[in-house]
Amino acid sequence: MKVVELKAVSKSLDQVPVLQAIDLAVSAGERLVIFGPSGCGKTTLLRLVAGFLAPDVGSLVIGGELAARDGRSLIPPERRNIGMVFQNLALWPHFSVRGNIEFGLKARGLPRPEREQRVAAMLKLVGLENLARRKPGELSGGQQQRVALARALAPHPDLVLLDEPLSSLDPALNDRMRKEIVRLQETLGFTLIHVTHNREEADEIATRLIGMEQGSIVERPLPANA
Repeated sequence: MKVVELKAVSKSLDQVPVLQAIDLAVSAGERLVIFGPSGCGKTTLLRLVAGFLAPDVGSLVIGGELAARDGRSLIPPERRNIGMVFQNLALWPHFSVRGNIEFGLKARGLPRPEREQRVAAMLKLVGLENLARRKPGELSGGQQQRVALARALAPHPDLVLLDEPLSSLDPALNDRMRKEIVRLQETLGFTLIHVTHNREEADEIATRLIGMEQGSIVERPLPANA
């Protein structure tokens, strides 16, 4: 089953071409990693899938349903059942760990007992049960990453998008968080699209790896030592 399909998708920002005739299909349960340098279009591709942008040309199909086509968004972001972790994590600084994880569940109108059950399950899954009342500013970088992942996963999304969330971490913590992402994906079974410019990170996380260069897909990206 195809969770996402982009068909001949092109996108310009401020009249500058960013994506050019992208064809891409992602199957259920895949960990697809898109590898490429900064500015090659990786983040724009994720924003199109998430629904924050619409393609200028081409179509986007999510779960077999047409989500966007030729400049029009047909399914809003909140109806796409997608979780996303941004590069800067975008945690609410005035909310506790629990409040951050619960935020999306409240927005979806889930009743309080179900919200509490899901938050408790996520806290346990990412090992933050004892830090539920702390604010993001009181956490380490790795703990903040776990909160962001838990918040994205709490609504039980079919698809999770990770926009270089590990780029600011030191090498040792980056390595631990790569393993954590793989563990969570294997435990919960969601489909993952992860973008990065770190080839070692890409190789460790991916079940399928593709590259991007200047807004185009490259099926066989260069090795890390090229």
